[in-house]
Amino acid sequence: MQTVRQVLKDKQRRVWSVSADTSVADAVKVMTEKDVGAIMVIEAEQVVGIITERDCVRKVIGQGRAADATPVKEIMTPRVLYVRPEQTMEDCMVLMNQRHLRHLPVFDNEQLVGMVSIRDAIKYVIDDREFIIEQLENYILNRPSWETRQGISPIAPIVQDS
Repeated sequence: MQTVRQVLKDKQRRVWSVSADTSVADAVKVMTEKDVGAIMVIEAEQVVGIITERDCVRKVIGQGRAADATPVKEIMTPRVLYVRPEQTMEDCMVLMNQRHLRHLPVFDNEQLVGMVSIRDAIKYVIDDREFIIEQLENYILNRPSWETRQGISPIAPIVQDS
C-alpha cells in the first residue's frame, strides 16, 4: 500500500496559503495562478483554515456576495481535517469519501508538509490496478514479472526438443 509520504515524493510539495483577511477574489487568483483547488489559511504561522474552489462558488457566488469584499475568514473551513505521512492512500480515500473532501493537508510533527488531492488518490488506484493486471497477465502467461519491465516481448516461451 502506498503511503502519503511516497505520494508527496512524486509531486510538488509546495502548499500555497493566504491570510484570513485576504479577499476571496485574491484567494481565487492565487488558486488560478498556481493551478490548485485549495489553499491553506495561515495566521501567525499557524494553520487556521482551508479554502477551496467549492467554498468560493457555493459560499460567495452562490449567495450573491462580492468576492472582492468578502474576506477568506468568512467562508473558510476552520476545522481542518488532515493526514500524516505514514498513512496510506487508502486511508485518504476513505476520509475523502466519508467527509466529501477533495483535498487533505499533510502534517508531520504539527508541521504542514504537503497536500494530497482526490487526483492523487485516483492516480494511486489506477497505478495499483495496473500493477495487479500486469501480475495476473504474467501469472496466466507463465512469465516472470521482470520480463515485462525489461521490455522482453510477451511471446510464448520457446520449447526445445530433447
